[in-house]
Amino acid sequence: MSGTSDGLVRPPVTERQHTVGRTASELRDYRAAFNAAHLAMAVVDRDGVVIAANDVLGSLVGADPADLYDQAAADLFDLASDGRTWNAYRDVLRGNRNRFRCTRRLKHPDGRSLWAEVIVAPLPDSSHVLLSINDISDRRELQARLRHLQMHDPVTRLPNRTLFFERLSQALEAQSYDDGSTTGRIGLCYLDLDGFKAVNDTLGHRFGDRLLAAVASRLTACADQTGYARSGGHLVARLGGDEFAILVEDSTGTEQLADLARAVLSALQAPFDLAGQRISVSASIGVVERAAAGNSPTGLMQAADTTLYWAKEDGKARWTLFDPERNAHRMTRQALSSTLREAVERGEFALEYQPLVGMDDGTVRGVEALARWNHPQFGQLSPNRFIAIAEEDGSIVRLGRWVLRTACEQARQWQKDHPGVRPIFVSVNVAVRQVWDSDLVADVAEILAETGLAPHLLQLELTESAVMGSAGRPLQALQALSDMGVRIAIDDFGTGYSNLAYLSRLPVSVLKLDGSFVKGFRYDDGAHPNPADETIVEAMVDLAHRLGLTVTAECVETSGQAQRLRRIGCDTGQGWLYSRAVEPSRIAAMISGDATVGG
Repeated sequence: MSGTSDGLVRPPVTERQHTVGRTASELRDYRAAFNAAHLAMAVVDRDGVVIAANDVLGSLVGADPADLYDQAAADLFDLASDGRTWNAYRDVLRGNRNRFRCTRRLKHPDGRSLWAEVIVAPLPDSSHVLLSINDISDRRELQARLRHLQMHDPVTRLPNRTLFFERLSQALEAQSYDDGSTTGRIGLCYLDLDGFKAVNDTLGHRFGDRLLAAVASRLTACADQTGYARSGGHLVARLGGDEFAILVEDSTGTEQLADLARAVLSALQAPFDLAGQRISVSASIGVVERAAAGNSPTGLMQAADTTLYWAKEDGKARWTLFDPERNAHRMTRQALSSTLREAVERGEFALEYQPLVGMDDGTVRGVEALARWNHPQFGQLSPNRFIAIAEEDGSIVRLGRWVLRTACEQARQWQKDHPGVRPIFVSVNVAVRQVWDSDLVADVAEILAETGLAPHLLQLELTESAVMGSAGRPLQALQALSDMGVRIAIDDFGTGYSNLAYLSRLPVSVLKLDGSFVKGFRYDDGAHPNPADETIVEAMVDLAHRLGLTVTAECVETSGQAQRLRRIGCDTGQGWLYSRAVEPSRIAAMISGDATVGG
């Protein structure tokens, strides 16, 4: 091997005379470039063998340029380590591709590693290929530093939300391929600090950041100590605000995640001493553990978020495990909420009526209108499945107006169909939101005028908690309705505030005793009556009568209960003893005497 004045290293003339003769003319135009270039270069023949190299390349790889001659470029620059790179490189050698670029990590003889950008391109008018190798270690280091800053939270130095989801995606993909070396499962603890906003508001955001950093330190230590941290990766992340997550790859089951959640709660119980302040915090944790196959990062986080919400709903400072049955109920609730508003227009609601029977003579005095939702997917739904949802999203106003109008029309129709019989009143439940969000007084007046129903034949029922808390606009509305002649009833009386002083100031005409009191009157089926219930009911009935109110007993199921309630002085009863909620035609038959009610 010999060098020349132009800096190129060529094979001995005696060994490869033909090659030297051929390459001399081909490389003549490139000698100046080789000498002046600050870029490491090599010329490779079509077999991938180095036939020329410059000094910069020798310095880059820590070898004499002469020693690089006759070596395979693929071995020198790691071009055969993966199939994609190797095939692209061979395509350039064979003339099937014009250019190829890749990034390789090379090992220097002194032991250090360097990152190199390798560009492979054919030499013009030549059968050879030029390799240029650029040391991009500094650029890669800068990129790595920038990525670290981009992927980590500056307050806690933990991985941030972006890096966490990247790791989660990789973990799900890796665990989904069950080759027997992993459990194929994944776990997640998603936690939120309870009351952290109050810390920020009272002690300032700088103190809040210190607290977050201290919490992060304990979470990391907790994960390490309990064996959940993996080498080479961060499992604990701050997702934003006071939310953290701990990812458990290759999990062994729910008990492993439950142990971790318990350890985290225990670790956070000890007070934090920060800047002369001692502060205690707690956390709510949602725990999800499942097979990785068939799951996505979004689905897993949705489950974790739902479970975290349950933990807070259940009282905070606790962990809660994802429950598929509970989640199915939540999903059903969401499905109902999304279709409730349009269900009235689609005619999916209907009313059934439960008789209110006179305790003294067993005749039907009135009926309570009860809404039924004939849902196209879930079948017929009773009010307890959708009324709370309607109150939350405000659709109770529209639904309540429909119920009121339909019930008044039906009561008026019964009156027309049975002119010789004392007309019965209809009782309609009203949510407190209807009073606040709509002009209930105007709605009632309009509907009564349109249907021709007399005001005293309409009874509006509000729960005890709603009525007892009435002030301002609700109280004015109730008073206006009462002045109009409409009866106001307190539903489920005895289970709410039971502030008896309100009874003397509210325009109430009826008390409906909650069924829990009536159940204490049972003698049959081996049940023994509760004397305290009877005493309480007797006192409430006596008080109501002294205030000029009538009393209806709910949930009357046996004749024994009816007899005792009649003796105490209840005015009307309602329950399965008399009838379940039925269609309007059944009520018509009771009015005409063609059907009887129990008693």
